[in-house]
Order: sequence, then structure tokens, then C-alpha cells
Amino acid sequence: MGFASAAIAQSVEHFIRNEKVVGSSPTRGSRLKLPVMKKEISTSSAPGAIGPYSQAVAAWNLIFVSGQLPIDPETGAMPEGIEAQTEQCIANVKAILHEARATLDNVVKTTVFLSDMSLFGAMNEVYSRHFGKPYPARCAFAVKELPKKADVEIEVIAAL
Repeated sequence: MGFASAAIAQSVEHFIRNEKVVGSSPTRGSRLKLPVMKKEISTSSAPGAIGPYSQAVAAWNLIFVSGQLPIDPETGAMPEGIEAQTEQCIANVKAILHEARATLDNVVKTTVFLSDMSLFGAMNEVYSRHFGKPYPARCAFAVKELPKKADVEIEVIAAL
């Protein structure tokens, strides 16, 4: 069982124990329907959502952070260059995780969107300074275009 699956299973067990769910001993093949316990996470220390989405959502003991563009929340400016943009994306992710009482050490999965795969090496250099072993699982790929002509966007899933 993967770490995220184990975390969800632990949350379900906690819910069953504490909410006294009728039939709380599910048998093999039965389905236990649990309410989705989700909470919006929001902070002014990261760029605000500019559409019908949240900066992050906590569900059970997982935090799903929306893709963070390299926008300085104080100035609204985007730095030049992939290194500076990656630093800003990670700073925004850290601010949102902090609001949820988590850190980069809680991150179990990242997705990195790049405007061009030729930027991967420079992005990876900055990324590696912020994430330690065991490294989060990661997917990185190039997309046709990112919002506001950014070169990078990073989203994460963290476990508490």
C-alpha cells in the first residue's frame, strides 16, 4: 500500500472510530460511504485564486495545492528566468502549506508544468535545493502554454 493510500485508510479508520459509523466493520467487498471532509486553505502570502478554484483543499489528512505560478503575492510581478520563477513557485507552495500547518517535508507528490522541456535542468537544480530524501514522487512535462506566459507552474499533494 502506498503512503497516500495508507494515509487515506488511516483517516477512514479514524472517522469510523470517532463518528461511530453504523456498520463500522465493513466486510470484504462492502463499501463504506464517508462524507468528503474538505476544507479550503487560503492565504494572502501566495497569489489568490483567479477563477473558480481554491489555492488548496484539505481532505482527510491530505492537502491538494493548486498549481502555483511564479507570481509575487505582494507585487503581482513575475520574475524573469526559470531559476527565479521556480523559486517563486516554491515560495508560493510553501506559504500555502504553512497555512495548512505543513511544510515541504509533508509533500508526497509534485507535478511540474514547463513551457519547454529545455528548461528542465535549470528548474531541477532549484527544485533539488528545496526537497530532500525521500523525494516526493514527481511528474514533469512541457505544455503548449502556461497562464501569463510563465515558464513553470508547480502543484503538490502533501500528507499530514
